[in-house]
This record gives sequence, C-alpha cells and structure tokens, in this order.
Amino acid sequence: MNLHANNIDGLKFDTVGLITTVVQHAHSGEVLMVAWMNRESLERTLERQRLVFWSRSRQRLWEKGETSGNFLRLVSLTVDCDHDTLLARAEPAGPVCHTGSSTCFGEPDAGVGFLARLQHIIAKRAGETPESSYTAKLLAAGTQRVAQKVGEEGVELALAATTDDRNKIIDEAADLIYHTLVLLRAKGVALEDVTARLAERHQRSSHSVAGERKL
Repeated sequence: MNLHANNIDGLKFDTVGLITTVVQHAHSGEVLMVAWMNRESLERTLERQRLVFWSRSRQRLWEKGETSGNFLRLVSLTVDCDHDTLLARAEPAGPVCHTGSSTCFGEPDAGVGFLARLQHIIAKRAGETPESSYTAKLLAAGTQRVAQKVGEEGVELALAATTDDRNKIIDEAADLIYHTLVLLRAKGVALEDVTARLAERHQRSSHSVAGERKL
C-alpha cells in the first residue's frame, strides 16, 4: 500500500514509537540501508520528499545527507502487509554508507540490477560535454548515429553467436545492450518502460488459451 500523510494512523509502530524502514534504490532495486522512523520523521519525509529518520544512537531526527550532502530523494513509500515495515524507494545523491560505499551492505554485485545503474550513468553523461566521455559524444551525434551503432552491434553479436568463442559473445552482447540503453535515452524511453512491456506480454501469455504462442 502506498503511504500518504492521511494513512499514517494505520501503521504499527513498536513499543518505543519506531517503525523499521528498508531503503531501496528506485532504479536498480538494490537495498541501500535499513533505518528507523517515528511519526514525526515520517511526516517530515513525506513533506520534504527526502528521507528523514530517527537516530536511535543520537536520540534525534536525522535527515540522511544533512552533513555529507548525500540526500535520499523519496520516490515512493509503501507499507508491508502487516503494517509494521516500510519500503522507501529513493534516488541517492551520492554514496549512502559513511564508508563511501554505494550501500550499507558493501558494493553490490554486478547482477541484472546493474542495467538500471548503467541507465542512470548514461543519463548523467547526457548532460556532459561530448569531449568528456564516449557516451556524451555518441548522444551528441544524434539518434541516427546511435541507431546505426545498435545495428552494427546487433550484427556483430549475431556473427559471434556462430562461433564457440564465449568471451566474444559476452563482449558483443554487452556492446549491444549498452548501445541499446543509449538509444533508449536518446528517444526518451526508460528501461522500466521496456521491462513493463515484457511483463505485460508475460501476463497476457500466461492467460493464453491452449495452442496459442506464449512468451
């Protein structure tokens, strides 16, 4: 359930007035940290659209990033089925952990969630000068050039697939996925739009009648 200021009363705070809050990266899905909120910090979070917690060690309200500048911008706040745990999806302004790591659980593995991180990196490069990076230069060249690169990388992956060179296939697949993400950025399409369409197709295919082609 999405949480708003008008449905806080339904939450189950613990005996000292706190509720566990899991913070998740809004794009990659990585768990960034776990903290606690009381009613006041929750209200301030919803008001400021930046995560504010209750520090158990300092016994005061604590806005993440108040000293480092690495704020957590709130994207959504939901409550679990038992109404005693919150899930905050956020966009971090910098490293989340005081150690300098991007999460309080160490640097994340390079799983599929890295695609969302890569999309975010590409978005940042889009605002830079062409001389600063290959991505910025490619985007500055225009959609036609990016589309050409996607076509070239697609052919190279297909050719690599006719060989037994596993590393070559991985390299070419990585090139194709990267350039596809750049193309999506150039056309204003988010990776989430693509995954949503795939999920929609899967949902339709799971309800298809016998004999129909499934995803």
